Amino acid sequence: MNHLAHNITPGFLLRFTLPSIVMMVFNAFYTIVDGGFVSNFVGTGALSAVNIVYPTQSLTLAIGIMLATGGSAVCARQMGQGDDQGAKHSFSLLLFCGAAIGLLMAVVGTVFAGPIVRLLGSNDAIFQYCYDYMFYLSLFVPFAILQVMFQFFFTTAGRPGLGLAATLLGGVANIVFDYILIVPANLGIKGAAIATGIGFVLPSVMGLLYFSFNRKGHLCLVKPVLNLQILGESCINGSSEMVSNLATAITTLLFNLVMMNLLGEDGVAAITIIFYAQFLFTAVFFGFTSGVAPLVSFNYGAENHTRLQKLYRLSLIFVGICSALAFGGSLLLKGTVIRAFAKPGTAVYALAEEGMTLFAIGFLFMGFNIFVSGFFTALSNGRVSAILSFLRTLVFIVAAILLLPLLLGINGVWLSIPFAELLAAGVSAFYLAKLKPNYNY
Repeated sequence: MNHLAHNITPGFLLRFTLPSIVMMVFNAFYTIVDGGFVSNFVGTGALSAVNIVYPTQSLTLAIGIMLATGGSAVCARQMGQGDDQGAKHSFSLLLFCGAAIGLLMAVVGTVFAGPIVRLLGSNDAIFQYCYDYMFYLSLFVPFAILQVMFQFFFTTAGRPGLGLAATLLGGVANIVFDYILIVPANLGIKGAAIATGIGFVLPSVMGLLYFSFNRKGHLCLVKPVLNLQILGESCINGSSEMVSNLATAITTLLFNLVMMNLLGEDGVAAITIIFYAQFLFTAVFFGFTSGVAPLVSFNYGAENHTRLQKLYRLSLIFVGICSALAFGGSLLLKGTVIRAFAKPGTAVYALAEEGMTLFAIGFLFMGFNIFVSGFFTALSNGRVSAILSFLRTLVFIVAAILLLPLLLGINGVWLSIPFAELLAAGVSAFYLAKLKPNYNY
């Protein structure tokens, strides 16, 4: 029996999504460790540089996640309709396109590293840090896109455990090489970029080997055939997740510029720490949403409304519980997280601690918004999903960043994301209620 056709129970849903959750949490964890090495062994100026360059990483993730979420929904639907051969062709085409786009981005990132980091807000004090991190990280962009795609497609292929193993392999390699290249080799921020790149390469190679040689699975690599309809549908369907990551690039840039203006490099370092904490606490929501998406797509394609309704109800319960835990955990663990980057008594530590207290409010609404957007993507309603992501991650946040600091000063910066998440939750609830009769969830 197809693994996606399994009866929906709380235990099965947890078992099925757990590898994706752990995978995302581990991704967040080794990103935090990466920043910890940079901050403690290179300096908080280098940590600020990592955040200055981060919008380019968000762009890379945007491409990979667009192809992965939109494409996995298409492939899972085709599998639900019994068209395994079509799913294999769609899968192969999407991987080829992801690799080709990655190569183009790598060339642009290395050739124009200097002008790019200037545009992103680098000043003379941290320019060299920014340039080095941008240049060396750009070399690995094709692998960054592929590893994101394999994370999703391992789940769609019914092997979420392999996706988890690949992510763990890449994460452990990143941490080990962070230490080797930054501390004994004394490569500084260059070493951090190369270590991150190695963390992209290993899962990509593992995915390529598995899908090339395992010919008995529901998904495997075949000769790609250009199908503009499938490619367009995948891109449109995954556009909400792309918008979300592109918006992250834009809002990170705005946060950096505002903080540089209000508090200088210490402000940028403080908000970088809070963003790392956000990665950790929201990883559960992203992991669960990506894990449950193939089940939603399959049962939607199979027109099994009973299972779709169970998925919807159980998912909302899970997200609600985790939202409360994320809010409480962010307040209880804020000191532990911040100490990984800044020493108590420093200006950066004090700023981050104050900011986390206000920023944590957003976790009460974040999980719900992330799930609803991913839910509509899985239902192949890319338009609504894109609207939700566009409002949540760009329109509402940009409005908050531009308005709240004028009214509340630095507290307005910390409250920008909670304010945006609250507004987005209202819009998400509206669309869930409006479209429920259309999808029978």
